Amino acid sequence: MSDETKTDIPPDHLSVNPKSEHFDMEVLKRGVGIRFKGKQRTDIEEYSISEGWVRVQAGKTVDRKGNPLTLKLTGPVEAWYEDLGEDAPVAKAG
Repeated sequence: MSDETKTDIPPDHLSVNPKSEHFDMEVLKRGVGIRFKGKQRTDIEEYSISEGWVRVQAGKTVDRKGNPLTLKLTGPVEAWYEDLGEDAPVAKAG
């Protein structure tokens, strides 16, 4: 895989939480599209393509520190950079 192609595919694991080790502002600024179980989702807090899971917020519920509670859902995950348009390379397991 060329260097240009590698930069056109989002990371395997990404989080929108700045406290997470998987947080990457530069990647998030580009815009990452997520498809989970065949449906495009916009409410994903964190994902792992290789492990096949996403985290979504559980309504408006928060923990005692004020952080949103999340649910871990398992299934096939695909990710792509939205700034590359309709024909963007898609990162997926397998």
